[in-house]
Amino acid sequence: MKILKYTVLLLLAIISFSCSSDDDSSSIPIDETSGLHKIQEMTNDTHVIELFSSTGSLVQGYNRISLRIKDKKTNNYITDAKIEWIPLMHMAMMQHSCPRSQVEKKDKKTVYEGDIIFQMAQNETEYWELTIAYEINNVSYTATDRISVPASTKRTVSSFMGSDGNNYVIAYIAPFSPKVALNDMAVGIYKMKDMMTFEAVNNFKIKIDPRMPSMGNHGSPNNTDLLQSETNGFYKGKLSLTMTGYWKINLQVLNADNEVLKGEPVTADNPSSSLYFEIEF
Repeated sequence: MKILKYTVLLLLAIISFSCSSDDDSSSIPIDETSGLHKIQEMTNDTHVIELFSSTGSLVQGYNRISLRIKDKKTNNYITDAKIEWIPLMHMAMMQHSCPRSQVEKKDKKTVYEGDIIFQMAQNETEYWELTIAYEINNVSYTATDRISVPASTKRTVSSFMGSDGNNYVIAYIAPFSPKVALNDMAVGIYKMKDMMTFEAVNNFKIKIDPRMPSMGNHGSPNNTDLLQSETNGFYKGKLSLTMTGYWKINLQVLNADNEVLKGEPVTADNPSSSLYFEIEF
């Protein structure tokens, strides 16, 4: 009987240890930055703010940026912050901002994300600065630092004045990795209200005409115009790429009244629109 008693106690101890081990493993936090690469850290007296992207760098043009805030005292990441960001370009004679989305937390506990479109690159004397303004438990904080935005090798963003007299920024968003196929294409377009405020425009249409200048300026079939799927959202359509190489995606931007604000059709006498994107793959 004593042997049976000891055996039962041993089995109960093993089961208890097993359950305890399972509970401990389930409490290990998941790395919510998996697949992201750190761009840089920003600090103030209370927090460290970590910036991430899929590549670990920023580019002239469209950027999807993630961030998280770490408490310096506890090393814990904040899960309940209200965050705004203000990118600011310091130029010789002026300062201006750029199009950006709100900072939101979606399916993660500690990681917040949003979009910033840098319409111009830094140079030797002009630079971008990013301010993160946030609130935790009704207490306000800020952190500000320079960020690196080097010039892109291909044109993926343009600023232009439309025929209506308004200034706009248009940015290439997708496909991020083009393929010889019918690609899903996305573009963002914004109107500049003032030097600090850019608003997404609604109910426009963007005509595309992709061409290969080095191959007789030939085009491709089955492209579709880019239309907006939701208010303040990106413009989406189909981009046909029939071979690898350098492509110029000629653009025409039309307003809600179907009036051309910028861009020209490609013809035998006009091989390129004045508004275009470039990709090479």
